[in-house]
Amino acid sequence: MDFTQYIELVENKLRSSFDISKNYVINDVQYDLYAEFHLRNEKYVAVKNAVIYAFENNEYCLIKHFEKLNKSDYKNLTESMIQSVESIVKPSNEHMSSIITGVIVADDIPDDDLEFFIEAVRKFKFGKSFALGFKGWADIRLMLVLLDEGLISTNKKGKEVSKVYSF
Repeated sequence: MDFTQYIELVENKLRSSFDISKNYVINDVQYDLYAEFHLRNEKYVAVKNAVIYAFENNEYCLIKHFEKLNKSDYKNLTESMIQSVESIVKPSNEHMSSIITGVIVADDIPDDDLEFFIEAVRKFKFGKSFALGFKGWADIRLMLVLLDEGLISTNKKGKEVSKVYSF
């Protein structure tokens, strides 16, 4: 499977629930696909203007393609994803959670580095709370998709949605 087919497959899976943009730039990194989903729940009394409480859950998907992935590309991209939390997530009194799913798609990885990348993705962990959790939290799911080998590697949080990004 090539990247064009893969991105079309994922886009079709996300289209019904997510707002999708292609070639989206965050912190000087251009992602091949950016998708966002926002859910807001609220409880009100009698009229919708009399809100007792409300909470928001957000999910973002960032997909970046590499023809040949190397260690510096991986390091730069994961650091950029961590920094993107500040620019993507907008904590407020109603914000409960935001999850950023970062998908690294690679056509080729040197055989010497394959184990390194699988282990690095598996061990990747990032979580941040805002105002001691009163303004919610954010987590990053990370996935590595190897198109040539049909391999998907995820961190612990990424296992929750790995079927969406499988082919």
